[in-house]
Amino acid sequence: MKKHLLSLAAALLAATLALPAAAECYADYRASRRGGSGLELQYGVIELPDSACASTSAASSQIRQRISSDGWELLDVMSIFGSDGLSSRRGRAGDYFLRY
Repeated sequence: MKKHLLSLAAALLAATLALPAAAECYADYRASRRGGSGLELQYGVIELPDSACASTSAASSQIRQRISSDGWELLDVMSIFGSDGLSSRRGRAGDYFLRY
């Protein structure tokens, strides 16, 4: 019995380790808002859930919802990319790098 449980535990561990890890997904976007000093423009980078990674339209609804809390209106989702694209976008995004 003990041997059977040990074999089962080993099989479950092997199956778990064989599952692919969820890929990280990010998007860069442009947004605008009207403030006391006129029109403001923003370039940002945002992390997305797996459900929003399939297309820019799926990403758009997720981004629009998150940035609207600060009065931003989404203009464009520029691209969807993995973690390998983060470092090249960090400087340009400034304060809006992974803010939302």
